[in-house]
Amino acid sequence: MSPHETLSSHEPGTVMPDVSDATEGEAMSVDAATSRAKATTLAQPKPEPVTTASGRIVLPPPHDNWRSRFARFLRISDFIVLVWVVYGTQLLWFGWGRVDVAVRQDSRITEFSYWLFSALLVLLWMLALALADSRNDRVIGTGTEEYARVTRASFGLFGAIAIIAFLVRIDVARGYLLISLPVGIAVLVLTRWLWRQWLVAQRSMGRYSAKVLLVGSRQSVTQIARDLQRSPDAGYQVVGACVPNGAVADVIEGTSLPIMGSVDAINRALAVTGADTVVVTSTDDLPPNKVKEISWGLEAGRQHLVLAPSITDIAGPRVHSRPVSGLPLIHVETPRFSSGQRFLKRSVDLVGAAVLVIVLSPVLLVVALTVKFTSPGPVLYRQERIGLNGEPFGMLKFRSMRVGADAELKSLLEAQGTDTQPLFKIKNDPRITPIGRFIRKYSLDELPQFFNVLSGSMSLVGPRPQIADEVALYSDAAKRRLLARPGVTGLWQVSGRSETSWEEAVKLDLFYVENWSLIADLVILAKTVRTVLVPGESAL
Repeated sequence: MSPHETLSSHEPGTVMPDVSDATEGEAMSVDAATSRAKATTLAQPKPEPVTTASGRIVLPPPHDNWRSRFARFLRISDFIVLVWVVYGTQLLWFGWGRVDVAVRQDSRITEFSYWLFSALLVLLWMLALALADSRNDRVIGTGTEEYARVTRASFGLFGAIAIIAFLVRIDVARGYLLISLPVGIAVLVLTRWLWRQWLVAQRSMGRYSAKVLLVGSRQSVTQIARDLQRSPDAGYQVVGACVPNGAVADVIEGTSLPIMGSVDAINRALAVTGADTVVVTSTDDLPPNKVKEISWGLEAGRQHLVLAPSITDIAGPRVHSRPVSGLPLIHVETPRFSSGQRFLKRSVDLVGAAVLVIVLSPVLLVVALTVKFTSPGPVLYRQERIGLNGEPFGMLKFRSMRVGADAELKSLLEAQGTDTQPLFKIKNDPRITPIGRFIRKYSLDELPQFFNVLSGSMSLVGPRPQIADEVALYSDAAKRRLLARPGVTGLWQVSGRSETSWEEAVKLDLFYVENWSLIADLVILAKTVRTVLVPGESAL
């Protein structure tokens, strides 16, 4: 979904013509809906628009909106982080004394102190983050693009510094740069994540969200309203809707959100609701050029226009807009793994799994001994699962059930009524041993799968592998899960784990397969740690 900035603006306090095509009855309908619109929003009190005797609307002057406030918070936070990281690295590397940047004899640059160089580095880093648009309200608060922009801006800056230093013949201490770059990126991303948690909390209380007026067919408006209400952390708070032939007494089906009138009453609806974003949910029932008319009536920099295309579950990097003969055509790239992406993912898997095996070796030993001495049978359980491109492999786990548990599976599934479902979990499974229940709660039984990662049969992140009987029940769409190497953890595991339905699990796995990125993998791994430490009741 690609937002588009408005095409015109109005000065604060200027008189704006009312909707030319709105009838008197429609205007009265919007007025009658105003009280219901106010009841559905938790926005801060704001100046009301004034309607003149001639029927025109005077908009209140712009206020300091949440977008500019939050961007200001991020700028201050980024500056503090960079000062702390850069000067902290300088003190760690050089100490408190004065140390000059090494300048070659044939250079035209005079010697200068690292205190000055660090100040310049902080300012250039802030500039790089600004040029990368890392504080744009379209990327903050959700998804991984914000983190990706911070990372790209940082690497780009340090690459430019290396080139410039070579050209002007100065030698900047490599250790100073090699510490500043990764630590700076890590702390910047961490603080952005902390700000994101704060923003989610604010949005759950109705603050720091775009106030949205939906425009489109009744069916599309209803669907988008429900989707946005299920995701308050996305920052879109619906305050009303305009639909063809909309009546004042109507509400959006399944919600208490008011219909503010027909699509000809958009300007007045914006004024009385205080909406700062118009989301066009469909254009099939709108008059020709209506979207263009809507954009002309919005206030640049304060009100935004968003088009919600019918394509879903496609990540932003795969979607590109290309204007052709006045038509904003949307290009969707075919999902594929490039050779570079495969190499990068495999490298991360090898390094990550090796480090985790070494770090967790005491835990592996303790769990293995506990399983061995608390129940008869082998320590490891090996089960055939279906992996990349449908190839079978032996997946390793610490044994958490009694010996012969597989023979009891079919009868238990039949008793539970889930013997025909691809994703099954048996609640209160009688086959699980007492220690098995504990290691399952904290996912300790999955630790041997790091050896599967090292052998190449699994990845750290990917769709969870299933047995052949489950794969046989796959639909054609679900078979696309097999296009990626199965993972120790995955998107659906951190999105609800065992209470997730099969349909939702497939949807999440396919989204991962078709929109893979390294940043997404790192986010999933971080969320996995949190899910394991606080498993809740969903970890069966």
